Amino acid sequence: MSLAASSPSLAVSPPAAEARLSPAQRVTAQIKAALERGVRPWIKPWDDGGVGFVLPRRANGLAYRGVNVVALWAASVERGYRSPFWFTFKQALALDACVRKDERGSFVVFYAEKKSAADASTEDESEVGVRRILRGYTVFSADQIEGLPENFYAAPLPAAPLDGREAELVGLLERVPALVRHGGARAFYDPRADLVCLPERGAFRDLGTYLATRGHELGHWTRAPSRLDRDFGQKRFGDAGYALEELVAELSAAILGAVLGFPGEHVEDHAAYIASWLTVLDQSPSAFLSAAGKAQAAADYLLGLMGCRPDLDRED
Repeated sequence: MSLAASSPSLAVSPPAAEARLSPAQRVTAQIKAALERGVRPWIKPWDDGGVGFVLPRRANGLAYRGVNVVALWAASVERGYRSPFWFTFKQALALDACVRKDERGSFVVFYAEKKSAADASTEDESEVGVRRILRGYTVFSADQIEGLPENFYAAPLPAAPLDGREAELVGLLERVPALVRHGGARAFYDPRADLVCLPERGAFRDLGTYLATRGHELGHWTRAPSRLDRDFGQKRFGDAGYALEELVAELSAAILGAVLGFPGEHVEDHAAYIASWLTVLDQSPSAFLSAAGKAQAAADYLLGLMGCRPDLDRED
């Protein structure tokens, strides 16, 4: 067994600076680092034949959700991990495997419920208050671990070529009962008319870009009061509320792409958006966490309308 396996502190103890961060700060730190390099970590910066990310998965095969998806994608982009599987230190040991020496893990979060001492003492159970507290733990990619069963090391199989799936994928998006109008030179959602507007299909450089753009605008469509009733308090174009809504649409489209099998990038230049997201992250580390959770809810909503039931873990 390696030194890392016999000395857990070598593998899982964060640097002192990280240990002082809150769970929200830690989980967003690797996402922020990617954005500072000009990289959206939900978009693969290399050509893999038109296939985007797949959802990162736990040792038991269940998919991560929300901000954990983006954090683990960011780690995969930065370090070149191919396997979608992630393990805690103990999960690796349970399979007679071990984390390689000097490997650094990635941080993920979950919400734990906690009663306060005062609340727990009340006789009226209906008045007991339960707080949701953000906790976190460290995981390692299968690519950082020696001795796992071979199936955990395999990179995801390439999806079938997109051009051969056009009818299937467009058909799934058309199951969403949004009013969609094609024509013009812009893609946008008009909340006043409750209308998604897209250029003609032939105006897009490829099918993947069309699907990702349509998915992005459908992400905005979910914000309506009659659907998910999402409002970040936008007052003007380009403010923090606008930036967060754009982030929700970006991430929900990326999750859709990961589930359905198309890349998550669409046509817009996002240099300005990246700058605005970094500003929001500097002001509030929990903002990305909130936006990612709402993006997951938007993706779940759209997938439900499509009749898709992916094996998503409901704990995150």
